[in-house]
Amino acid sequence: MEILSSYNIIIAASTILIFSFFFGELARRTNIPSVLMLIVLGIVLKFGLDAVGGENINFFPLLEVLGIVGLIMIVLEAALELELKQEKLVPIGIAFTVALVGLLLSTWIAALILHQFIDGMSMSAAWLYATPLSILSSAIIIPSVTGLSEHKKEFHIYESTFSDIMGIMMFYFLTGQLHEEHSTGVTGFVGNTLLTIVISLVASYMIVLIFQKIKSHTKLFLLIAVLLLLYALGKKMHLSSLIIILVFGLLIANMRLFFRGWLGKWLDLRKAKHIYEGLHVITMETAFVVRTFFFVIFGLTISLASLANLNVAIVSLLIIISIYVIRFVLLRIFMGKDIIPQLYIAPRGLITILLFYAIPEEAQIAGFEAGILLFIIIGTSLIMTAAMIYDKRRSGESIRTAEHKPIGYEKWKAPSINEVIEPKSAEQHH
Repeated sequence: MEILSSYNIIIAASTILIFSFFFGELARRTNIPSVLMLIVLGIVLKFGLDAVGGENINFFPLLEVLGIVGLIMIVLEAALELELKQEKLVPIGIAFTVALVGLLLSTWIAALILHQFIDGMSMSAAWLYATPLSILSSAIIIPSVTGLSEHKKEFHIYESTFSDIMGIMMFYFLTGQLHEEHSTGVTGFVGNTLLTIVISLVASYMIVLIFQKIKSHTKLFLLIAVLLLLYALGKKMHLSSLIIILVFGLLIANMRLFFRGWLGKWLDLRKAKHIYEGLHVITMETAFVVRTFFFVIFGLTISLASLANLNVAIVSLLIIISIYVIRFVLLRIFMGKDIIPQLYIAPRGLITILLFYAIPEEAQIAGFEAGILLFIIIGTSLIMTAAMIYDKRRSGESIRTAEHKPIGYEKWKAPSINEVIEPKSAEQHH
């Protein structure tokens, strides 16, 4: 087919990446998630492909591969940003609790709604379908919260990363229960998780110690290849593979913590830090590219006609309302009254799409409309956008008010997180 010629593909891919870069810049100025712009770009391209006879192209295999690689890169990117310190144990614990309880309650309520409104939807199938709809999207959240205060930004990074990992683990636990002969139950699930953590720690220590001795300048993509291989092999062995990526990212980002005592003698901190810095850049760049093509291709594969279905709208709205009611209760309990814009930062995205297409054929329900997926993704993203724009405007007003404070006010102001960290950073450079 002429439209799939090599030069046409190169032109299309390059143009999409250029658009994605400008979408990112626009997102920073307007707080509109670039993901929404990419999906819209995919929908526009779909109309273009249909016009030139490309409607029969099957994008699903590519979508699955991009989704898996994108998920790995996004979790690794988030883990490399997380600093484990004693004073951060409480924020991490709160984020973990909110993510876990929010995931379970959201899935339960969404399952009840799907069971009630979708013909032929059993309760077990409803839980399976509800799980992807209940997972926060770190692919959308992490790039979107950079303008928030440090403690709010950290909360969202921790929460969305935990939600991704626990949601995926829960999804594959539920799929494992479809076949009683392969079902391991809760005990087997916990054992599997603990085994994965042990394997992750051993593999992570070995990777750092081996790669710090490699003198080649081309070792960073080799490291990415090793991580992708470990993830895929872990999946083949029915392990919770995403934990491997998370543990490695946390270990290399917090080497002083993990390499203590006699282990510290084996670590060349200068070389290991160089690996960390290079990996950080490559991870961000790769995540950007993969995320771009994933959401554009998703836009190419969706059907807008399903959004006009009244049942789709009712089910989607009920699920969206339940998401924010549950979130409001949890945040008020664990975070007090200062829950804006955190309350509204709960978009669904990459993992929701990826897991939806991973539902086993024997569990698929013909009456479930994919429009529910699109409706919830767009709805939660637009709500987040409105909240971020409001918060940005409110922050601007607070800054203008602060400019008129009395002269003696500044000496009572608590030091910012950057002022606390900077001395340490300067000491590390020496």
